[in-house]
Amino acid sequence: MPTVLVCDDSPMAREALRRGVAAVPGIERVVVAGSGEEAVARWGHDRPDLVLIDVRMPGLGGIEAARRILAQDPTASVIMLTMAEDVDGVARAVASGVRGYLVKDATREEIAATVTSALGDSSLRRAAVPVARAGDAPTLTEREMQVLDGMSRGRSNAEIGRELYLSEDTVKTHARRLFRKLGAADRAHAVALGFRLGLVR
Repeated sequence: MPTVLVCDDSPMAREALRRGVAAVPGIERVVVAGSGEEAVARWGHDRPDLVLIDVRMPGLGGIEAARRILAQDPTASVIMLTMAEDVDGVARAVASGVRGYLVKDATREEIAATVTSALGDSSLRRAAVPVARAGDAPTLTEREMQVLDGMSRGRSNAEIGRELYLSEDTVKTHARRLFRKLGAADRAHAVALGFRLGLVR
């Protein structure tokens, strides 16, 4: 029966997620950590089947903690916890080799779907960014690449439009096509996949 490690520096967020994960059928044990340092130590001791770790924490952040865990075992399953608008954190986390990300305000159903999928070694569902490799990159048009680049720099559709001399509606059209080609649910998802696939740097 699987064990899951939950790491978040916020006691309230940590406990809420612990309860959500514990409610998933088939989970035997949920262990917690309050820092990146503790997560690395707990992982070495408990060897959980899945790690859920906050991207941004004081001290050893989640991304570095995930790197240290993956350095010990490249097959470890790690999912980053992040805010939906944290595009940079999401992109860096996915680029570091983790399985994906879960937004902090995910519903119990989304938590259950993500945990079940990750432990089942199938692709992560819409609550998390799926693993992608460079060979999987779809063919994007020049405009779609430019829109993706703008998104990776945190630009709004209107700002991207001004940079490219396009209307905001035209940018939105390119963005929709871009999302469809990447299989992305939103901007953060698209940017994370873009970094992972080497489409943006």
